[in-house]
Amino acid sequence: MSGPSLLSFTQQSWEQVLGKVKRAVVYLDAACAESLHWSCGPTRLLEAVGDPACHLREFEPSALGGGAQQPKAVFVLSCLLKGRTVEILKSVICRSRFQYCVVVTAVSHAVHLTANHVPAAAAAEMEGQPVFEQLEEKLCEWMGNMSYTAEVLHVPLLLAPAAPHIALTPAFASLFPLLTQDLHLLNSARPDKRRLGSLGEMDASTLTPELLLQIRCLVSGLSSLCEHLGVREECFAVGPLSRIIAADLANYGPAKNRRKIAAGRASVVFVDRTLDLTGAVGHHGDSLVEKMLSALPQLPGHTTDVMVNMVELTALQPQEENHSVLAPGCLAQPNDTVAKALWEALLNTKHKEAVMEVRRHLVEAASRENLPIKMSMGRVTPAQLTSYIQLFKNNLRALVNHCGLLQLGLATVQTLKHPQTAKWDNFLAFERLLLQSIGELTMTVVLNQLLPMIKPSKQRASDDYNPEELLILLIYTYSITGELAVDKDMVEAEEKVKKALAQVLCEESELSPLLQRITVLLQPECNKNETGQRTEKEDLWEQDGFLLRFLRIQLPIHMAHTLLEGQIAAYRGFEIFVLWRKVKSLNQLLGMGGG
Repeated sequence: MSGPSLLSFTQQSWEQVLGKVKRAVVYLDAACAESLHWSCGPTRLLEAVGDPACHLREFEPSALGGGAQQPKAVFVLSCLLKGRTVEILKSVICRSRFQYCVVVTAVSHAVHLTANHVPAAAAAEMEGQPVFEQLEEKLCEWMGNMSYTAEVLHVPLLLAPAAPHIALTPAFASLFPLLTQDLHLLNSARPDKRRLGSLGEMDASTLTPELLLQIRCLVSGLSSLCEHLGVREECFAVGPLSRIIAADLANYGPAKNRRKIAAGRASVVFVDRTLDLTGAVGHHGDSLVEKMLSALPQLPGHTTDVMVNMVELTALQPQEENHSVLAPGCLAQPNDTVAKALWEALLNTKHKEAVMEVRRHLVEAASRENLPIKMSMGRVTPAQLTSYIQLFKNNLRALVNHCGLLQLGLATVQTLKHPQTAKWDNFLAFERLLLQSIGELTMTVVLNQLLPMIKPSKQRASDDYNPEELLILLIYTYSITGELAVDKDMVEAEEKVKKALAQVLCEESELSPLLQRITVLLQPECNKNETGQRTEKEDLWEQDGFLLRFLRIQLPIHMAHTLLEGQIAAYRGFEIFVLWRKVKSLNQLLGMGGG
């Protein structure tokens, strides 16, 4: 029997949940659903429920309640049982006919005590779990009968194991290092003499209560992981926020007894993502998985997995209107041994070898099903892989037996054929050229070379860069060059780039979801005068039309947006925060600090 691991930690946690869900309506929030998705899959949960009258539902205010045929409910939640979460629980239970409610939270009782402002000394002497016990009483009250059954328990559903040695934390996808722009928010609650001059001066006492609680929830989950692994951790940190998290884990009270009896040792290294943006936005060229995560659309409600179009395996025509008819495929295949082995191979091999591995698995699967496959050697092409996949199309038994493998095969085909993949070499060439010449060229020269690439949608060809891709190039450029001495020529070059970017954003017929999040439509201060004519101020505003859309600082300090949104070396989720005409340099515009 293998020893404790990331995967066994998650599976053991879910086994505790599965033991509670028999004949229950199960409500999951997005983070727990993603953990389930990668660890054992919804099929395993439905098997444990074992009742066709019961269903899986999203935990949200508008969630359907339970009827007379559904007397039991299990709520699986990644967050604190406090505030809005408790309000939703009450709303769902009060409009249902439940007689038995189980609430599973991924947050430990110790953190709930902290959230309820119980001093550490008092918490250490406390018997039982009073916060959970009080909620159990409330659950019975909401069900309408104090003799009904209610349970509240903690299960550490922290991880979504993407591979044996890679795990994600979807509940903390929004936990992100603070930027220099956040200092004024931190300082707003501090006296003048104690104002912070830099992020390096931060400690736990300077953070907001909301951010501190989020950090403590993460620390609690990591402590549970270390307990499962049987290790005593040594914490190391690179970056201001990572230093605070590492210190909190090292000083976490409930972990003291666990460390005394731990047989093993482990080093835990925390790194602020903002210290290595080039790794996040660079195009390294070697990983097929990186291209999949970058090119394919994100699976709704997930931070990492993507949607795979399954139309090729049906009789539907491959037109766009048919794409939404079928449920999409995905990359996570936790219950398919062959597909899981292929996914791990894709993670650990270079692009060329990965594509050949996909072909090998498809050929072997077709041979096992006695399908009429025609072997071809040489370079693997999307058309060749598609021809192998379509062999399974009219064979239901073969489809069922190899569904996971076919999803990964289609993901490979769709990635290879995607326009974004065709641009990959262009990105790579730009980045390599920049690396080779960074010591010789000034930032002014680089920006002037970048300026002709910024084209409105009507002027762009298929191989030109769209606004998101231009922002990626700018982030890469400023990250790789580091601190810069700002001169007059650089300021002028930056102003030209900023104006061109804003003009492109204004002329986009439709902004992508990312661009919608980082832009806002400004309204003119004056619309029309009494005669219905536009005012002079508005005429001037419209002449300077690129200001109609501007990027603004919109980073809530307690809920910072994530750079990667949980993705592995993919760039789709980055955020830029800008206050137009109030930045001294594009370096500041991109949130990198500097002049």
